[in-house]
Amino acid sequence: MAAAPGVRALLNLHRSVALQCRFALLPVQLTPTCLPRRLCTITPKSNEPKLVERLENESLLENLNLMGVDVKKARQRQPGVFRKVITNEHGLAQFLQSKGASHKAIASIISRFPRAITRTADHLEQRWQLWRSIFETDAEIVSILDRSPESFFRSSDNENLEKNIVFLASLGLNAKDLHRLLTTAPRTFSNSLELNRQMVELLEDICAELGGKDPEKFAKAIISRNLYILIRSTKRVKKNIDDLKTSLKLSDCELLALLQGAGAEILDLSNEYLKKNFKSLQQKMASLGCQRSDVKKLVLSYPMVLYIGTERLSTKLDCLLKGGITIKQILEKPKVLDYSTQNITGRLEKLQSVGYDFQESGINILDTSRKRFDAKMEKLAVSSDE
Repeated sequence: MAAAPGVRALLNLHRSVALQCRFALLPVQLTPTCLPRRLCTITPKSNEPKLVERLENESLLENLNLMGVDVKKARQRQPGVFRKVITNEHGLAQFLQSKGASHKAIASIISRFPRAITRTADHLEQRWQLWRSIFETDAEIVSILDRSPESFFRSSDNENLEKNIVFLASLGLNAKDLHRLLTTAPRTFSNSLELNRQMVELLEDICAELGGKDPEKFAKAIISRNLYILIRSTKRVKKNIDDLKTSLKLSDCELLALLQGAGAEILDLSNEYLKKNFKSLQQKMASLGCQRSDVKKLVLSYPMVLYIGTERLSTKLDCLLKGGITIKQILEKPKVLDYSTQNITGRLEKLQSVGYDFQESGINILDTSRKRFDAKMEKLAVSSDE
């Protein structure tokens, strides 16, 4: 399928950026090594202080302090950076400023991911242009770096990033899909190309085994629905699929429909968590007089029920039942479980205050936006006063 416009230009872009960066105005800074800092440690046996030489670059420390970097936090996160002789803190700051980052944001980025100062001007410009093949503006990238600097600086392999972008686009993922992936699960692009390819091949094989007619579309649908799946192991995903089929006694057709629908959203959960939640759900439903077929119906119509923790699910169900709603109504409209217990409780109290009858009017009102719920409450309040 056709790749996104930005992705199609990657190869030409890569060549041009490489040439530009050779003449970049952001030189790698050679930070001179001054008198080393001697950090004192305590030996466990003698309880005597022992001097351990850790050659920290004094010039680098001075520069970072002047830039407003939280050196203590940075040292705790990546202490090895402070022993490097060649760093590029000024070049990094100039580069990020040219993209619109504030001094405060730059200091925060370095404090949380100090290894960023080891990236050269060539590397920074090339990586930025690769990200710009997905994002429309520099401001979007700056915003992500401010929230999670690791997503941009964690990997130093630009070639691997480029290969992953091209590969994922070849699956039919458009610019919007890639944008969501890079924003939500950036480690996807730090994976080796082979690792991502293995997951895609697993999904395509599963589709074929279940009788699906379009394995590529199936894989794309699952990745689009579950942005974390590519940073999970193929072993985890395969076992979750096998467990769902066995526990719910699903036919190939039922399992296929579940996976390419909302069921994709729970495939990244740990095997133990999924099994624990399923067992708890069975027990809770049995205590409410439900059959195994009811459990199957609930999971097929609302797979995210297995994502909700055991205690939270039990509390939500009890809250709804005490509010005058039947388990049959919950099975018919399971999305009411999407809301927090606090939200459910508050809405139930408001509805009870105007004499709302769930048996007569149903529970659809609980599954509405706050704005629509408030508007409905105004109408109900007027009716009850008449």
